Amino acid sequence: MRHIEIYDTTLRDGAQAEGIDFSLQDKLLLTERLDRMAFDYIEGGYPASNEKDLRYFQQVVRIDLKHVKVCAFGMTRRKGLAAEQDPGLKALLDSAAPVVTLVGKASAFQVAEVLQTSLEENLAMIDESVRYLVEAGREVIFDAEHFFDGYKHDGDYALQAVRTAAEAGARLVVLCDTNGGAMPEYISKATRTAVEALSVPLGIHTHNDCDLAVAGALAAVGAGASQVQGTVNGFGERCGNADLISVVANLAVKKDGYEVLGGDQTGHLTELSRYVYEMVNMNFRTHQPFVGKSAFAHKGGMHVSAVSRNAASYEHIDPATVGNQRRVLLSELSGRANVVALTSRLDVPQDSKLMDKILAKVVSMESAGYQFEAADGSFELLVKKCAGTFRPHFERLKYHVEVETDIDGKLITEATIKIRIGNEVRHEVAEGDGPVNALDAAMRKALNGSFPALRKLHLVDYKVRVINSEAATAAGVRVVIESQDEDDVWGTVGVSENIIEASWIALVDSFEYKLHKDEH
Repeated sequence: MRHIEIYDTTLRDGAQAEGIDFSLQDKLLLTERLDRMAFDYIEGGYPASNEKDLRYFQQVVRIDLKHVKVCAFGMTRRKGLAAEQDPGLKALLDSAAPVVTLVGKASAFQVAEVLQTSLEENLAMIDESVRYLVEAGREVIFDAEHFFDGYKHDGDYALQAVRTAAEAGARLVVLCDTNGGAMPEYISKATRTAVEALSVPLGIHTHNDCDLAVAGALAAVGAGASQVQGTVNGFGERCGNADLISVVANLAVKKDGYEVLGGDQTGHLTELSRYVYEMVNMNFRTHQPFVGKSAFAHKGGMHVSAVSRNAASYEHIDPATVGNQRRVLLSELSGRANVVALTSRLDVPQDSKLMDKILAKVVSMESAGYQFEAADGSFELLVKKCAGTFRPHFERLKYHVEVETDIDGKLITEATIKIRIGNEVRHEVAEGDGPVNALDAAMRKALNGSFPALRKLHLVDYKVRVINSEAATAAGVRVVIESQDEDDVWGTVGVSENIIEASWIALVDSFEYKLHKDEH
């Protein structure tokens, strides 16, 4: 088994993605999480660029890390400046990080057009910077920026640049597809040439501008690279970086002869992926390979029937291998096989009459505009109602939503609800940022005293779809609300000609699903 090092740069390269930001605490927590999963390296940041990254390196030394090595990222010395006088290199040493990842140009075009210096000076910048850090006792990883583009235009110089870093003492040289435009077959060919030319191990760093970052990384590994750099969920500048979730899953599960993350961590990939999405306050990517909610979702009745007999008929791996699970969807394409598969994990009798009753109810509701593909919570409640096992935790009596503007033109939304819990009637009012938020706040005020677990319930997405657009303003609407707690994500659905009523139906289902779920 050939060990492939997994180098995570989510905290630095991933943080360059639009809309993503990590707090200092986030960075420390993710470092601990990746250490528990036996990642080999984590790039903590660029200490010369900002105060937060500097504080990260000051605090991360207090964590008792068992496996992962923390890397500080920086650049070769500036042109015309001695290494010992360069403030960037000084910041790398001051960070006290045991590993320094140093980026330098491996493209003659980039040297001339971007650095605006001579080819010889660029080689001196690489040589002197690497030597300076190695002599100071640091392990140095050299990221050869624009290597593949540089190799295409001037292969001799690109190889000379990486050879210079290796001869200066870099432990490993990483070939970077910085612009994300290299084809996998070209990456394979160039990597194999570099492996033959160098005496140190090679790594690969790919970007996803052609949607080929993972394919390029795997091609480089096949050609001899022993380290893959990337980010969790593929976060990164422009179109992102190689998604380490897919890289690890492919190397560990789909390919033979490779060992990653200690050999026993793939079952935590889904958990890790969703943890990072939560950390940056982003919705999960539903169709993400291996770990997305739809990665092992089956909709057509023929598919579901086949999977129920033999999962391998429509699944390339067991979902549990990567910590995911199989999902069966309901739609107009569904048959009894879908209902049987969906209800098999629920505490209901598996008799044909009940299955037919559930299917008939689904078909009837779908004809009225409901869809249950993204509303697994509402479907489970429907099953309980058909089976006669549903016991509501509260009774809806009345609700009222009012939207008005104050004297300054500011919108004010207020919701009033009346519900019954047992023999007690509760009447609450709350303001919110819109009708749904106000209803949610009022419901929580009414329910939290009796059901404290609802504090862990969060609404994470809200979608509205017009059903019969030909009816214009009288058209029906379908509202889907996605909710989550500390260990689950579910959807609920409501349909009405009134958008607030549709939202109210979906919202109530979300609360009921959470309460029923916690009882089992």
